[in-house]
Amino acid sequence: MQILSARHVKPEESARLGVVSGWYSTKVSGTFVTGPHTTREDCLSKILELNPPPVKKKFPIPG
Repeated sequence: MQILSARHVKPEESARLGVVSGWYSTKVSGTFVTGPHTTREDCLSKILELNPPPVKKKFPIPG
């Protein structure tokens, strides 16, 4: 599992980076993984899709 975070690239920065302005999911290293997304919520939704939270296993109750 890789740790992803949401990052907003402003129009001024987009020209320097050579990407479209918007929200991107990024690795800890700063590498873009997905995007651009129009909203932070869309970006976070994609992060959850790529890295769903771990499912807690329920152990059967002996009986």
